Amino acid sequence: MFSDLNVFKTAYAMATHAGQRQAVISRNMANADTPGYQARDIEAFDSVYSGGPRTKMIASRNGHLNGVERGDWAEFTPENPTDPNGNSVSIEEEMLKAVDVKRQHDRALAIYRSSLTILRASLGKV
Repeated sequence: MFSDLNVFKTAYAMATHAGQRQAVISRNMANADTPGYQARDIEAFDSVYSGGPRTKMIASRNGHLNGVERGDWAEFTPENPTDPNGNSVSIEEEMLKAVDVKRQHDRALAIYRSSLTILRASLGKV
């Protein structure tokens, strides 16, 4: 009955993905001064691990989901400048990615902890 709980598998997959992405980010930061090194990244967790068919949210009226229409925002595409030595690592971007990955890992642990608490409560062992 309790041997195949998807919530634990998802939390484990999220924590594992965060660890792998953190390794890539730390490798980028370690090579920030290496000539010719190109920054790497892996896909976000939600695009890698999909538990089923992906569906998009449907807006019931204008401005319902995001407050404004997509055309109201100016598109921003950051340039990927390289240093004179050909290195494309931006320490600032890598720091922001590292914070995002830490939050993802903390979220995975919180999901696991909450699910375990619920499971214990359902068994009467709080």
